[in-house]
Amino acid sequence: MGSNAGGTREGEVVSCCVSERKGTRKHTVDAIELRVGVGIEGDAHAGNWHRQVSLLGDESVDTMRDRGVELKAGDFAENILTRGLALRELPVGTALEVGPCLLVVTQIGKTCHNDCEIRRLVGICVMPTDGIFCVVVRGGTVRPGDAIRVLDEEAAKQL
Repeated sequence: MGSNAGGTREGEVVSCCVSERKGTRKHTVDAIELRVGVGIEGDAHAGNWHRQVSLLGDESVDTMRDRGVELKAGDFAENILTRGLALRELPVGTALEVGPCLLVVTQIGKTCHNDCEIRRLVGICVMPTDGIFCVVVRGGTVRPGDAIRVLDEEAAKQL
């Protein structure tokens, strides 16, 4: 994966996850279909709002694993688990090319649910500080192994 003076600008999709109901852990799937104005087909959080797709870095999950917690993709209710990008350092408005899709960051972190299972077990959850949320501006299919690229302002304007 590539990098520049501003930090790593490319990463990779580790896994794709969905859930059919809100408030539950997500489960891994072979691929997700992203739709403009909707988010992920078949996911409980799909809809015309600012948190259509959630991303979390596997590096953040590693910090929880280091505390002795056994975790798998989707346990933090993330849709896309990534590796190689410092997601929480991306400002709102950042354009991300994920496979054939284009996402725009709308929110960094979130308030943790009171009934968050991970938070109850460990006392801390990484999604509120390290997770990001996006809207879909170009749809398509995303699969594990797909590249994620942070687009600079000029590249984003040309899309």
